[in-house]
Amino acid sequence: MSFAEWLNLIRTAEKTSMIGGNQRKIHYTFLDGREMVEEYSLETGIIQKRAWRKKKELRGEPDWEIELGDCVKDLRLGGEFLLKESNTEPILTKRITKTNIEWRIRNLPYPVETYSILADCEKNSIIVRTSNKKYFKVIQVPELQRCNSSPKQENISFKHQHNTLIIQYQKPKILLDMEKAVLLELKDVETTTDLDVDCDELLQQLMGK
Repeated sequence: MSFAEWLNLIRTAEKTSMIGGNQRKIHYTFLDGREMVEEYSLETGIIQKRAWRKKKELRGEPDWEIELGDCVKDLRLGGEFLLKESNTEPILTKRITKTNIEWRIRNLPYPVETYSILADCEKNSIIVRTSNKKYFKVIQVPELQRCNSSPKQENISFKHQHNTLIIQYQKPKILLDMEKAVLLELKDVETTTDLDVDCDELLQQLMGK
């Protein structure tokens, strides 16, 4: 997918926008029937959560797939957790900052020299492995795929603290430009404001459409 294709997908989608607290929630319905929910910080304009749902089939509703968000355990549908955290298994979460894409893998107790984090251009992903062969993970980077940019090793940095591996990927200019273009598209979307609505409840309303 190219920058222009992603921007056109956003532009042509049916969009509903709501504000609750310090977050703006946007629900997209695309021409192919897929849905997407995003949550942006009103203070920074940075996206905090993103989830996808495939086109509805004849039988039942497809599940939401979480692409972005630290607090996935707080996302519920019909009282059920979409994802549940474990106290011992490695847990991968992702967040976006102004200049980086950041992943945190909790419950990894090994020292920092154990880890190898490599950009895989062929698979358009980031490969995480440990020298003791206790952990292996292929991390997809859809943000880069949407602007047709391959991951580069020089953009990767990482550290380890409190049993958590923290990986940062510096955003290339084309991704920064794309984020700005999307925000401009969303600027004119009519928005409903309800300061009394709880943010998580608001996201559930959008995802329950």
